Amino acid sequence: MTSSLQPARRLALAVLAGMAVLAVTIPASGQTAWPGKPVRIVVPFAPGGTTDILARAIAPELSKAFGQPFIIDNRAGAGGNLGADIVAKAPADGYTLLMGTVGTQAINKSLYARLPYDPQKDFAPITLVAGVPNVMEMNAERAKALGINNVLDFIAYARAHPGQLNMASSGNGTSIHLAGELFKSRTGIFMTHIPYSGSGPAMMGMLSGVVDVMFDNLPSSMAQIKAGKLKAFAVTSSQRSAALPDLPTVEDAGKLKGFEASSWFGLLAPAGTPADVVLRLQQETAKALKTPAMKEKLLAQGAIPSGNTPQEFAALIDAEIKKWAPVVKTSGARVD
Repeated sequence: MTSSLQPARRLALAVLAGMAVLAVTIPASGQTAWPGKPVRIVVPFAPGGTTDILARAIAPELSKAFGQPFIIDNRAGAGGNLGADIVAKAPADGYTLLMGTVGTQAINKSLYARLPYDPQKDFAPITLVAGVPNVMEMNAERAKALGINNVLDFIAYARAHPGQLNMASSGNGTSIHLAGELFKSRTGIFMTHIPYSGSGPAMMGMLSGVVDVMFDNLPSSMAQIKAGKLKAFAVTSSQRSAALPDLPTVEDAGKLKGFEASSWFGLLAPAGTPADVVLRLQQETAKALKTPAMKEKLLAQGAIPSGNTPQEFAALIDAEIKKWAPVVKTSGARVD
């Protein structure tokens, strides 16, 4: 009788073993491996600016790497806070990412009296995509009409005509805004700030002559500078840009020792996103940024590609928050 039960027992054990293997191989909650559907990259500014340009440059590369569409979702407003907050409150499943900026992740913490998200606690940094200098520029025809040929000419005109020049930006709290505020505080001039919903709309204001000056991210202005529609005076970085090597720095051209206000852009996910998803995104982004075609494309626009680790990007954000806090305080800029 005992021997007659052994085959049945062996069969039962085999079935149980098979079920155990099946339980290990099927993802928890029945989920398919990431990514099993399109991934959204939220750009917290309007189309046409550097944030948008960089997101649209990297998205096709990630689509090819992961076999799923990476879709750009422009959510402009509140100096980037609207889009950043959407991602901060999104499910931490790897399907909603943010193309964050020095504004959304560093400057805004000091600039805004009430920030709807915490730039460190609410995000999982993935990688820095690129760093770029800002460029001080005017509508070329407007600059010619006013006899402004360089930074010192601009300062002299602004001092002689207080309040007659206005300054465009991609929104309150952006690096473009703060670079201009820093310039105002260092030179003692007064200009009215005109915030737009992104560099693209601000550029339209510049080209139409509605606004006079902007400290734009170099990539989003490069084409108009080369076309002669914008008069570039200087870059705001501590060193000249390889993309425009003949253009001086604001520090040198304006005799403003220590002036520096560069920008950066990077991918982030909601806090709690699985570490393996974050690491895979970082690795594929870094791989794409190292290709000759991508490097040439970004460098030609004035952007310096990165692709650093999540830990390195987190350390950069921490350092930038500390760096910009006294700059915001000194400039007097504040958004309620």
